[in-house]
Amino acid sequence: MLQPASVFPSGSYTGTEADLQVALRRLCARMSVAHDSIRVDLSNDPDISDLGTRVPIASQFSGAAGHFQQDGGVFVVAIRRRQLHHPVALTATLAHELAHVRLLGEQRVDPDREDQEQLTDLATVFFGLGIFTANAAFDFSQSQFGWQTSQLGYLGEVLFGYALAYYAHLRGEEDPAWARALDTNPRSYMRKGLRFLRTDRRHVSR
Repeated sequence: MLQPASVFPSGSYTGTEADLQVALRRLCARMSVAHDSIRVDLSNDPDISDLGTRVPIASQFSGAAGHFQQDGGVFVVAIRRRQLHHPVALTATLAHELAHVRLLGEQRVDPDREDQEQLTDLATVFFGLGIFTANAAFDFSQSQFGWQTSQLGYLGEVLFGYALAYYAHLRGEEDPAWARALDTNPRSYMRKGLRFLRTDRRHVSR
């Protein structure tokens, strides 16, 4: 399982577009995607700090932070520029969009499949990037401007936790060291999933 320190060695990430490309190269190598087949377009969106400081702000964001499309032989990944300041969420978004490349770009799944976005999230776990996507599934932050919550992805913390438990169990990892890199909630759900899988072998053999 790839951990944050492997993508962002201590002190190496400052939130620049060059840093994004470094992370993208590492993720492409991990997911067997040709780096030169990917183009990242950064989109601008308002930041809550631009909205003034006169009143507290409570805001919510839910959904995908990126967008995938194919332009000839190039896969275009659109990312919100503000994600450059949030390396874990940025990595989760890139991983999800690269999973689209593997699943949709390589015509492995029907684009009209109802659960293809959930399957794409599961693919990030398969490729060993589940720490990022699970940790980015829910975020709560506060600042002088108020509070903000965000939900990225399509599985949520509970299902990511169980997916990580299954990933660990199938690899014979009953107490994986990488679980320490998970946030509290997904780590708790993962451990509950591991306990369930240990006590109900029927679900492992299916």
